[in-house]
Amino acid sequence: MANSASGVGVVDECKLKFLELKAKRCYRYIVFKIDEARQVVVVEKLGTQEETHVDFTNSLPSNECRYAVFDYDFTTDENCQRSRIFFISWSPETARVRSKMVYASSKDRFRRELDGVQVELQATDASEMSLDIFKNRAH
Repeated sequence: MANSASGVGVVDECKLKFLELKAKRCYRYIVFKIDEARQVVVVEKLGTQEETHVDFTNSLPSNECRYAVFDYDFTTDENCQRSRIFFISWSPETARVRSKMVYASSKDRFRRELDGVQVELQATDASEMSLDIFKNRAH
């Protein structure tokens, strides 16, 4: 378990599931949350390959912070299939201030645990991580 500036650690399952997403493409996305009682980042939800961007955005709570990774598949202008792994820091306006502070101060350390993330997004509402934004940032 690695400690961040906030003292929040990361359970091994987070790294293992991320490696499965990256190497085996087992999941479309993973949602992580900070277990405040144990002061560690844990896996909250694993999205199957069949799930969509809409399923992903719906899986994030409207009033609580989360971290997430999303495996975004796209086709380039040259008609090549590509994939980009996005790291999303979800911090809605309606979340508790203390929660926003803990997530913000833990983000960099947690993000470094996930080797292979290609694009980083910070979002406070669903419009900041729309499919158009994913498309624009992936290229």
